[in-house]
Amino acid sequence: MDISVIDKFSQLKVIIVGDVMLDRYLKGTVNRISPEAPVPIVHWQSEENRLGGAANVALNVAALGANPYLASVVGQDENAALFLDLLPQNNLNTKGILSIENRQTTVKTRVLAGSQQVLRVDREDTHDLSDTEYTMLLESIKKLWTEIDFDVLILQDYNKGVLHPKLIHALISIAHKSQTPIIVDPKKRHFFEYQKVNLFKPNLKEVRENVPFEIQVSLKSLQKASDYLRERLQHQVTMITLSEKGVFVDDGKKQAIVPTQARNIADVCGAGDTVVSVAALTYALGLNMQQIAFLGNLAGGQVCEKIGVVSVNKGQLQEEFKKWA
Repeated sequence: MDISVIDKFSQLKVIIVGDVMLDRYLKGTVNRISPEAPVPIVHWQSEENRLGGAANVALNVAALGANPYLASVVGQDENAALFLDLLPQNNLNTKGILSIENRQTTVKTRVLAGSQQVLRVDREDTHDLSDTEYTMLLESIKKLWTEIDFDVLILQDYNKGVLHPKLIHALISIAHKSQTPIIVDPKKRHFFEYQKVNLFKPNLKEVRENVPFEIQVSLKSLQKASDYLRERLQHQVTMITLSEKGVFVDDGKKQAIVPTQARNIADVCGAGDTVVSVAALTYALGLNMQQIAFLGNLAGGQVCEKIGVVSVNKGQLQEEFKKWA
């Protein structure tokens, strides 16, 4: 695989649809335990808001040199304003984001003492969009699609309600008509709604939650799971992320477990966003499944070396590619 493939990412226009959120970090130090309960007292020092969820996928797509277009919903609250301010600060446009009433903007607040996460607090609504909200978002996406000839669609599901089953089916239909590859990072609730997509990328936990038998991290066991998923979903490529054990890939003809490279892991948050971003871009360029898994592994491992949800570094990815290729 030629390293120039990474430079070709700049040719691609990517639409990302899914749940967006703010990742908030409250940072401080711990010097004592509370006298009120056996918990640490964090002396607050700083606060930082970052783009999370499907917005982090958009950040990764942009960091890799491609052109992301994000479609999702936020509330009409203070956190929505913070989220919308962060998009242009990160060179992402707000055109595909709808602000709707009676819905909280999702915020994941992580309390950090040094590099150690002490607590996470989630503020969110997780019910599916109403029919009216679904229609508004779909019409917004259709309008965007008439303006831009997309090379790949990423459906990034966090079970926060944006990927309503009707929206999933409508987007798959639109992509099929325009012959746009569909890459899916699913979650449990609508796992089997993603019919006839090009690449289906659950993690091992999600697969175990959705198949009626035990799964081991072995080629035979994962192949059995992949066969079950393909029978239910009729998709083309299965890509199951296995954390530190690598990635399993199956295109219906060949299967493999592609191992990870040795890393100093600091934080696994956001690694899946990075992997699906790389998978989408490499699939759109026509790479084979093992090449897709190899580059996804490198990129996902890179972000695990950093604290918090961060996007991939293209220059570092190119240097590591030269080393391992």
